[in-house]
Amino acid sequence: MEFSCEEFKVGKCEGQKLVDGETMPLVLHSPDPNNSSDLDSLVSSLKKNKDWFEQMIIKNSAVLLRGYDVKNAEDFNQIVEAFGWDDIRYVGPAPRTHVYKRIWTANEGPLEEFIYYHHEMVLIKEYPKKVILFCEVPPPKGGETPFVPSFRVTERMLEEFPGAVEDIDGKGLKYTFTALSKNDTSSMRGRGWEDTFGTSDRAEAEKRAKALGMDMEWLPNGGVKTVLGPRALTKVFDGRKGRRMWFNTMVGMHGKEHSSAMMADGTEIPANVVKRCEEIIEEESIQFKWEKGDVLVLDNLALLHGRRPSLPPRRVLVTTCK
Repeated sequence: MEFSCEEFKVGKCEGQKLVDGETMPLVLHSPDPNNSSDLDSLVSSLKKNKDWFEQMIIKNSAVLLRGYDVKNAEDFNQIVEAFGWDDIRYVGPAPRTHVYKRIWTANEGPLEEFIYYHHEMVLIKEYPKKVILFCEVPPPKGGETPFVPSFRVTERMLEEFPGAVEDIDGKGLKYTFTALSKNDTSSMRGRGWEDTFGTSDRAEAEKRAKALGMDMEWLPNGGVKTVLGPRALTKVFDGRKGRRMWFNTMVGMHGKEHSSAMMADGTEIPANVVKRCEEIIEEESIQFKWEKGDVLVLDNLALLHGRRPSLPPRRVLVTTCK
């Protein structure tokens, strides 16, 4: 579908790239900033053009709404509701705080740490199709939310390591992750299992984990080790040109202090493969930079995303949608 909508004007932003003929992110402004950049006009435009907007997300993988009068979580929630996509509860290690209705803080881990590229909830059986972010307070320096076209990682890994990629994909991946019982905001992966599963009852936590495709091993300190697998290395999703997405978190969890990634049969992943994959992901990244009031919609099936270290303050809010 070509760009054609009188409610929006196409713009540009720093770090924007053309990838396989697609602009990432597609930047949308009000056609008349003096008269139609207010929140009500934006919400009305989104409601009238839902199908078109969704096609733009699938086509460009990332759509940035910029220059609109979006001030806070309440305003952001109105935009989220206008899209009409169902909510999906976040399950994962990132410490987050509920703010308003469908709106949460993004990862509250230390700003000086880099949050590695990932597809949101990639290890869970039901993962969101869209991730929507809103910048309430842009950081004075750093703090970008870079993202990566996932299919490009697969293409390049197949060029350099065809045998290893097919071997890992054939066997599948197994991951482990260790979590404490309570939240620890001093870590970017400090969400406790009680908050993650919404209960302090171990039996209920095990039941909810099983429904999400996880096994649990209880630790003497009250924490838990979760085991997930086998999981795919790559996936192909409908409507995305048959592209093979790098739909995993191999690099992000391999050889870390509280996590591991290996082949499902217990075979170690060659270190040179992991290292080169990390380099390729960085080389393919798009370094999107926040401005106050930005709303960024990501196709979670097509993009990995992360967070650059930054100086405070930085406040980015998020919601995840089916």
